[in-house]
Amino acid sequence: MQQAVDEVVYVGRREEMVKLAQQMMRNKENIRNIGIIAHIDHGKTTMTDSLIAAVGLMSEELAGKQLLMDFYELEQQRGITINAANISIVYKYEDQAYLVNIIDTPGHVDFGGEVIRAMRAVDGVIVVVDAVEGVMPQTETVLRQALRENCKPVLFVNKVDRLINELKVDEKEMQERLLRVIAKVNMLIRKFAPEQFKDKWQVNVENGSVVFGSALYKWAISVPQMKRTNIGFKEVFSYCKEEKQDELSKKSPLYRAVMEMVVRHLPSPVEAQKYRIPNIWAGDLESEAGKAMVNCDENGPLAMMITDVTVDPHAGEIATGRIFSGTLRKGVKVRIDSKRDASVQQVCLYMGPERVNLDEVPAGNIAAIVGMKDVRVGETVSSTDMQPFESFKSSFEPVITVSIEAKKTSDLPKLIEVLNKITKEDPNIVVTINQETGEHLLSGMGELHLEVTKYRIEVDNGIPIEMSDPIVVYRETVRSKSPVLTGKSPNKHNQFMLTVETMSEDMLNKLIEAKIEGKIRKKDVDKIAKLEEIGLSKDDAKRVWWVHNNCILIDNTRGIEAIQEIKELVCQGFVDAVNEGPLAKEKALGIIVRLHDAKLHEDAIHRGPAQVLPAITRTIYACMLSAKPVLLEPRQKIFINIPQDYMGAVTKELQQRRATIEEIRTEGDTTIIIAIAPVKELIGFSSAIRSATQGRAIWTAEFYDYKALPEFMQKEVIKEVRLRKGLDPEPKTAEYFLS
Repeated sequence: MQQAVDEVVYVGRREEMVKLAQQMMRNKENIRNIGIIAHIDHGKTTMTDSLIAAVGLMSEELAGKQLLMDFYELEQQRGITINAANISIVYKYEDQAYLVNIIDTPGHVDFGGEVIRAMRAVDGVIVVVDAVEGVMPQTETVLRQALRENCKPVLFVNKVDRLINELKVDEKEMQERLLRVIAKVNMLIRKFAPEQFKDKWQVNVENGSVVFGSALYKWAISVPQMKRTNIGFKEVFSYCKEEKQDELSKKSPLYRAVMEMVVRHLPSPVEAQKYRIPNIWAGDLESEAGKAMVNCDENGPLAMMITDVTVDPHAGEIATGRIFSGTLRKGVKVRIDSKRDASVQQVCLYMGPERVNLDEVPAGNIAAIVGMKDVRVGETVSSTDMQPFESFKSSFEPVITVSIEAKKTSDLPKLIEVLNKITKEDPNIVVTINQETGEHLLSGMGELHLEVTKYRIEVDNGIPIEMSDPIVVYRETVRSKSPVLTGKSPNKHNQFMLTVETMSEDMLNKLIEAKIEGKIRKKDVDKIAKLEEIGLSKDDAKRVWWVHNNCILIDNTRGIEAIQEIKELVCQGFVDAVNEGPLAKEKALGIIVRLHDAKLHEDAIHRGPAQVLPAITRTIYACMLSAKPVLLEPRQKIFINIPQDYMGAVTKELQQRRATIEEIRTEGDTTIIIAIAPVKELIGFSSAIRSATQGRAIWTAEFYDYKALPEFMQKEVIKEVRLRKGLDPEPKTAEYFLS
């Protein structure tokens, strides 16, 4: 460690590091907010240990073994990162100190929501890639998420020692493999980066935006480091062959190459916010708030976006987020999403598992707030009534559900409290109550996600629960256009003429991408423009009243005097209908509902909620049932890495599960199979594939799309879902809802 002292601000205690961080917070040119992203087990947390050890916050001997950022008990048990974790370190490079705020993110696809939220807080990312496995599916997913948020990438190619010692490649083949990794990463950057950065953000060995090394053995090389140490690939090959990697780590330490790459190639908040703010905030850039954020002005109005919420048993809710302008101070009053007031009791900085109280944190930094009640991930904390930030750019949604109940009835109130806490901490967990049975339904991203949630309920909170087998979340849609149907209110004094039609696949995909939700008003010009972009005519886009569950309600009426008076009720009836469709009370997806005409009673008392709501909902149901209704099932894209010998066993397993194999490719001794399979068929797939390959398969899955169930399965699955929900086995007819 002695040789690191000259270059690193070496501090033995956390308190000193905090003081240094406080001093650095206003030097915005020398701040770097970075995320560490990768496929599962490619070495993110191991690499982060070396960076932390370099500044004296942990023993260098333990770096790579302690995995400081995996401090949650279940992460240590399973050996995977589940929660994104923050730490701030001060690093000295070329006589200047830099404050580096690091977020270590999960690599497993079930926790992809954590990655998406972390990307909003950072300006750049280190993409970690295993030199042996190469660019894997989740590498592509997390890099795509980072680029959507305009986060600049650099590359660390890890586990280079495995190429030499395990695969026994020669020096030439090693370099060829490494070049293939760089080429693949650059291809992804060109594919997903914003237009102005497709070329500018290409990673490059020559300029030092690519580092090669071994996080476990704590050594790394880059072109700038080679010039200082005279240690290149030839020397690396010799040190690894001779098992002298400890010596190599002293001569060419990992932290030095990686931190140099971060300082030189990742942007400061001053630079990044100029192009990030227009991407994540739809407000007026010439307004006071807009200018302050673009310039990262600590003296402007406060603007902070919450990217993470945890619930501490002693301190209550702790909201972590990125401050884009202004200064966050303890004791001040703030606005949340310009809707409600809140008070900032304490301002903190996260240092891995620990929280440190500060008086204030200025723009350009990541901070935590203690004491704000009922704050949610994605909300905007501000000192003025500014327009909230855009929601996270993601199409992640829960696809698998279990029902849970407390083993002891006396635990039920506590269970409800814990479920509320969990949904605050993890917005990708959705909790609903089945009104017929009173069961709590827990929906998540996959089986592992739900297993971890069960652990949090039982072990972290001490509530034993019964959990059902997984249930798949379906969607309902239509395949044609319904005739104009007339529905009447219960008192028969009001009539509504409606149709339902299906959206094209292209329009639906664009609508999902646009993330439009809720009421559309005439003044919402940005939303109206987006609706035109997705494929609606100019007239239809202006007449949209509401968007919900990626379904659209359009007002095509003309000259009806009282229509504005019942507009909110019509919208609520539409929301109710698309939340629980007529086939199996599953959410509707990709339908357009048009209100063509209405006959309303002249007296407002006869057209209240009790009359309008059921009339709208039931008529939408009748229209859907008259337009070839169909149940859609969720599908996942699965990526399987296996030794070649097991290819036959895996393809057989996939074929039994209605999977479509998209691609099979071979890299060395490894075969990679990419397939698309229904979520229903993937329940229990983990144990089946483990058995079929004697535990040699590595696989991940990510949400792909919803597709109509095969015709022969429609009736059976609808019946199964309806019975599970306590409904009659057969759906009602259109005539039933119009009677």
